[in-house]
Amino acid sequence: MKILVLNCGSSSVKFQLIEGEEALAKGLVEKIGSTGAMLRYLHGHEKEIREVTEVPDHETAVNLVLSTLTHVRDGVISSLDEIDGVGHRVVHGGEEFAESVLITGEVQAAIERCCAFAPLHNPHNIKGIEVCDQLLPGTPQVAVFDTAFHQKMPPENFLYGIPYGLYRKLGIRRYGFHGTSHRFVTDTAAEIIGKPISELRLISCHLGNGASIAAVKNGESIDTTMGFTPLEGLMMGTRSGDIDPAVLPYLIKREQISAAEVDSLLNKRSGLLGISETSNDMREIVEAMDDGDERNRLAFSMFCHRVKKYIGAYAAILGGVDAVIFTGGIGENATAVREQSLSGLEFLGINIDKKANASGEADISTGATRVMIIPTNEELAIARDTSAVLEHAAKADDGPSDEAIEEELLQLSVDDHRELILLWASDPNGDLGRLCNRLAHKLQKNISVQAVTKQLTKVGLLTIDEPAGKTE
Repeated sequence: MKILVLNCGSSSVKFQLIEGEEALAKGLVEKIGSTGAMLRYLHGHEKEIREVTEVPDHETAVNLVLSTLTHVRDGVISSLDEIDGVGHRVVHGGEEFAESVLITGEVQAAIERCCAFAPLHNPHNIKGIEVCDQLLPGTPQVAVFDTAFHQKMPPENFLYGIPYGLYRKLGIRRYGFHGTSHRFVTDTAAEIIGKPISELRLISCHLGNGASIAAVKNGESIDTTMGFTPLEGLMMGTRSGDIDPAVLPYLIKREQISAAEVDSLLNKRSGLLGISETSNDMREIVEAMDDGDERNRLAFSMFCHRVKKYIGAYAAILGGVDAVIFTGGIGENATAVREQSLSGLEFLGINIDKKANASGEADISTGATRVMIIPTNEELAIARDTSAVLEHAAKADDGPSDEAIEEELLQLSVDDHRELILLWASDPNGDLGRLCNRLAHKLQKNISVQAVTKQLTKVGLLTIDEPAGKTE
């Protein structure tokens, strides 16, 4: 399959065309909305092509991507018909999605509902989906969510200690981000270790300008540092990370600034930049530190302290750790950050080979706990998910057999059946596909639309000739 992977931001479209495990072409359209927009494009072993042009909107940007991919000289496909599917990075799936899904009208509506949680990201992801509907009619599209990997966290790990009614009413909880990256590197680590991921306890450190750590047990994220937004957790390039919430009203009162100004301060003027007052780039921080600058040394130490603290905390909730993984721009390239963050964790079986660390080898450990450097590849992960969803959809066209449906229903307890009925009753005319997603989240187990339909029919809530909602 040839899969076009799109990551649509507010003023950019990042793309790759992937066949199997190979990127045929990749690039970026940046500064969308200006006359000085730039296309950067790379295919095969050719030099990067750069073109400055006017790109007023996302439709023009995606059109530019498609025309470049099919260009007579520089293209890698002869026709858009060669694109089997489009995989979209979608930042926030809320509690609606615990896995990647085929995009339908109902799925798109659910992504729009999640705009409340990610107003700076989801609207642009939706725009990319809408543009592809127009420019690639009939080509299936798949949504791959940053939050999905963390949707199996237990409630004690994702809820905040605030009135429970605010979770019910407003959905305030820990969602977590970087899920596609955490899943990719933990799956890769399991392959390298040579054990099923279902038998491993892993700590994944995605360290870049944005940074988060995930505790992964038996292949599932059970806790992660980012929360309701990407602001929580580690100190980052320009984000503060964990902070006493009482600081916010204190700043508003003492500095006479608005809530929006505090939000900007914590997201755009804090972290490495806020402490060093010079840079949010770890390379520059380390260079200045090595030259004797104490403020940059402080920024570096604070960053590493947070990483070390969370590794220790997650080793505790995992009941031990089999491997610690470093990925992302800082995680993959900053030798000093890895060394400092792991220093003092020898009691967890974490010891590193300094030479291997300095040369960036895949496995830098000498102790019982593996320490690994694994480059993330979110685009490949999105392409894999897109192919898998499309293949599953093709196989499921005829639906599961009657025997398979009965087997699904036998796996449900009395309480599970009660939960299904309660969820149905909350929206009796709603889409059955969405009902299945909500049920899967509640029960932590998957159940097909066909099984849900059969059970609701059995108890008289549906009739065969008059199903509730759509099942697209």
